[in-house]
Amino acid sequence: MDDRFLTIIGGGLAGCEAAWQAAQRGCRVTLYDMKPQRFSPAHCSADLAELVCSNSLRSADLFSAVGLLKEEMRQLDSLIMAAAAATRVPAGKALAVDRTLFARFITEKITAHPAIEIRREEISTIPRADAHHPLAIVATGPLTADGLARALQEITGEHLAFYDAIAPIVTAESLNREIIYQASRYDDGPGDYLNCPMDKARYLTFITELAAADKVKLRPFEEKKYFEGCLPIEVMLERGVDTLRFGPMKPVGLPDPRTGRDPYAVVQLRKENAEGTHYNMVGFQTKLTYPEQQRVFRLIPGMEQAEFERLGSIHRNTFVCGPKVLEPTLQLKTRPDILLAGQITGVEGYVESTAMGLLAGINAAHLLQGRKPAPPPAETALGALIRHLTDSDAARFQPSNINFGLFADLAGENGKKVPKKMRGQLRAEKALAALGEWKAAIHAG
Repeated sequence: MDDRFLTIIGGGLAGCEAAWQAAQRGCRVTLYDMKPQRFSPAHCSADLAELVCSNSLRSADLFSAVGLLKEEMRQLDSLIMAAAAATRVPAGKALAVDRTLFARFITEKITAHPAIEIRREEISTIPRADAHHPLAIVATGPLTADGLARALQEITGEHLAFYDAIAPIVTAESLNREIIYQASRYDDGPGDYLNCPMDKARYLTFITELAAADKVKLRPFEEKKYFEGCLPIEVMLERGVDTLRFGPMKPVGLPDPRTGRDPYAVVQLRKENAEGTHYNMVGFQTKLTYPEQQRVFRLIPGMEQAEFERLGSIHRNTFVCGPKVLEPTLQLKTRPDILLAGQITGVEGYVESTAMGLLAGINAAHLLQGRKPAPPPAETALGALIRHLTDSDAARFQPSNINFGLFADLAGENGKKVPKKMRGQLRAEKALAALGEWKAAIHAG
């Protein structure tokens, strides 16, 4: 048996996916995770792959960019996609999971795999390659500990950070169901979301108190640099009185059954677990102080007596400038024995982070087996993300979720413009066809 090991640092979504992909391809893996010896500011469970923000993996629609990315990962036997399918909770058109069962499922699968050894200890330096450990994947995520972040900075010369926020979770039994109604946007049935309706007067009172509420101040050395896709609600409010009504508090398609009309604004709550005992405040990531969160959010109709299982918070998000430091294989240009995976590469979101772990695991397996890794085709969602990480303008590089704007131009038959309503379907068809050919090629190689 080959006595070489692939070292993986980080037991989050990307690290677990990378370990699984490499092990399933015949590689021996040592997976390091610092929990439970040490926890990041956002983690509390000893399980691997703990979700710390939303419990949603976003749209399940195949013809959306993130839905397509998930389908590509399923076709490559993703462990995280299998876990999501096994622990799914109702969330309308989104794929949401019971976060406790989700992490437990992944932990059990990784622990039971005969080719994977888990070591519960913190790694604070980038390991040097040797005969028994020729490759390493760094998948420590947006909350990379300071020691390892400094070591990575020394190698890459690039170290950027912005701040990501977490939405509160409330107990179901503390909600007033005489005010709150159940519905998903534009659906005729009962729907999967709880909706807290506001008239204009309540909305104006709410945003006035939100604007005046105390916020957690950044420390002197911290830079105010938020990700546009996950802005704190109070930052969104700074952009205009109606910003929230066109964002997370959008009421369109959610008529109140008592009036038959859409409210002036609405706060949506999404199930946190299969039992429906806890709900997440959709889009309400925040940096308000804990006392102010409880005061201001209890102004929301139906949440006057809300009990908060978890309050919102703000945390650092660390990533490298991919176009400067990464090869399309996710290897560092200055240290090809090191691959990066997950959010630290410059992607944003659970699914995208997992996707980079999947590719890093496949690429590392090929390298250990003496084969040249082949990046996924540009037509695929996986390929679009790699293109973003390696071909973007380095001076303007920012983390990104998957979106069709990252894909190559779409052309129809005879160069004709594709109708808007058909673009998602056509992209999905082209992507999955290209993925099938790529999958066959990398298995044959």
